[in-house]
Amino acid sequence: MANLQKKSFWQQYGNLILILSGILIGALIGVVAPNFGTTIKPIGDIFLNLLFTIVVPLVFVSIASAVGGMANMKRLGKILGGTIGTFIFTGAIAGVCVLVWVNLFSPSAGTTIELVASEVGEAQTAGELLVSSLTVSDFSDLWDKSNMLPLIIFAILFGFCVSACGGEQSPMGKLLANLNDIIMKFVGIIMLVAPIGLGAYFANLVATYGPEIIGDYGRSMLVLCALYGVIFFPLYAFLAGGRRGVAAMVKNILRPAVTAFATQSSAATIPVNKEACDSIGVPKDVSDLVLPMGCTMHMDGSVLSSITKIAFLYGVFGMDFSGAGTYGMAIVVAILSAFVLSGAPGGGLVGEMLIVSMFNFPAEAFPIIATLGFLFDPAATCLNASGDTIASMLVTRLVEGKEWLAKAAAAKKSRV
Repeated sequence: MANLQKKSFWQQYGNLILILSGILIGALIGVVAPNFGTTIKPIGDIFLNLLFTIVVPLVFVSIASAVGGMANMKRLGKILGGTIGTFIFTGAIAGVCVLVWVNLFSPSAGTTIELVASEVGEAQTAGELLVSSLTVSDFSDLWDKSNMLPLIIFAILFGFCVSACGGEQSPMGKLLANLNDIIMKFVGIIMLVAPIGLGAYFANLVATYGPEIIGDYGRSMLVLCALYGVIFFPLYAFLAGGRRGVAAMVKNILRPAVTAFATQSSAATIPVNKEACDSIGVPKDVSDLVLPMGCTMHMDGSVLSSITKIAFLYGVFGMDFSGAGTYGMAIVVAILSAFVLSGAPGGGLVGEMLIVSMFNFPAEAFPIIATLGFLFDPAATCLNASGDTIASMLVTRLVEGKEWLAKAAAAKKSRV
C-alpha cells in the first residue's frame, strides 16, 4: 500500500518536481556561473521553439475540433458567452485592485531614472488597432503566433462550417479529432525535456537580468501579483466549485504557473493548462475554447502590470495620478495594451507604445517601460496563463451547473 501511495504521489507531482528542480538549478547556475548560464541558452531556446511550433496547430485544431463536433449550438453560445463574461469580470477586478494598490504604495517612490532619447514611432488609430488585432490580410499570416486572435476567430468560423457539413462524423470532423490526439501526444513528448529546457532558459535569464530585478517597481509588481494570486485565485476557484474547486485548483495550478513564469508566454503554457484542466475535470469542449482564447484575451497579470507602469511613469515625470477620468483611462488602456500581447514573450512593446502615446508621455518614457516590461513579464504572464485554467473552471460552472466537479469525479471513477 505504501509503494502504491508513493507511486501515486510521483505520478501526480513528479513532473512538477522535475520542472521546479530544473528551474532552481538553472537559477543557481545563473547566479554562480553567469557565463555558463548564457552559454547554455541555446538549449532553452530549442525547447521554447519546440513549444512555439506546436502552439499554432494546437490552437487551430483544438478550437476547430471543439466547435465542429458540437451539435448543440446553444451550448457553444453559453461557453463563448461565459468565456467573454469571465474575462471581463476578472479583468475588471484586477484593474480595481491595482488602482487601490498603486495609490497605497507608489511604484515610483524614490526612483530616479536617467532619460535616454528614443523614437516611439507612429501610434495606430483605434480603427487600425481593431483591424490588426482581429484580422490579417493574408492566409499565411494566420499561422504566425503573433496573430493568435485572428487565428482563433478563423478556427471558430472553420469549426462552424465543419459542424454545418456533418460535424464530428464527417471526414473533416474525424480528421480534426485524430489530429488533436496526435498533437497532444506530440506535446507530451516535448514536455519530457521541460526540466532541462526551462532550466537552461532560466539560467540565462538570471545570468543576464538577475541583478537588475530590484527596485520599487519590481517589489510593487511582484508583491501585487503574489497577493492577487493568493487572494483572488482561490476566490475564483471557490465560486467555480466550492471547497472542492479550491482543492482542485491548488492541486493542479503550480505546473502551469511555473511553466508560464519560466517561458514568459501564455501561448507556450496552453499544453500544460490543457493537462491541468483535464486533471480537474473541465469538459474538453470548454477547455478547447477557453484556453486558446485566454492566451490572448485573459490578461489579468498584464492589466496589473500596465496600470503599475502608468502609475510609475506618472510618478517619474512628476504628474498626479488621480481622478476618475485618469483611472478609467488607465483601465481602458491597460486592457487594450494587454489585448495586443497575443500570448508571445516580448509582445508587450506595442502595448507599451500605446501607453506612451495615449497618455502623451514624452518619447523618453518608452525605453523605461519597455525595460520594466521585459524584466517583470514573467510575473504578469504567470497570472495570465495560470488564470486561464481557473477561468475554464468558472466557465464550466456557468455551463454545467454547480455540481460539475462531482459529476466529473463520478465520470472519472466510472471509467476506472
